[in-house]
Amino acid sequence: MPATHDMLFRTLADPTRRAIFERLCRQGEQTVGALTAQAGVSQPAVSKHLGVLKEAGLVRDRHEGRQTHYSAQLKALAPLMDWTRDMAGFW
Repeated sequence: MPATHDMLFRTLADPTRRAIFERLCRQGEQTVGALTAQAGVSQPAVSKHLGVLKEAGLVRDRHEGRQTHYSAQLKALAPLMDWTRDMAGFW
């Protein structure tokens, strides 16, 4: 399995990180503060999770004044979709 797949699976394996990513997919761009209010973890923890998501290419950040806005990058899921499609033949 390519390293890209491993990174995406590892990144999305964490339930808090996955919930943050899902929220961005469903609700669109949000600030760290808005994500923290719904995450049930501290702001530093949310920021750390967002950093991991960004490193994996799953989110993008945009700075506006003192706030950072994050949005999901759905195209980053393409390798997982391809892998799932390939593996579906064995199920």
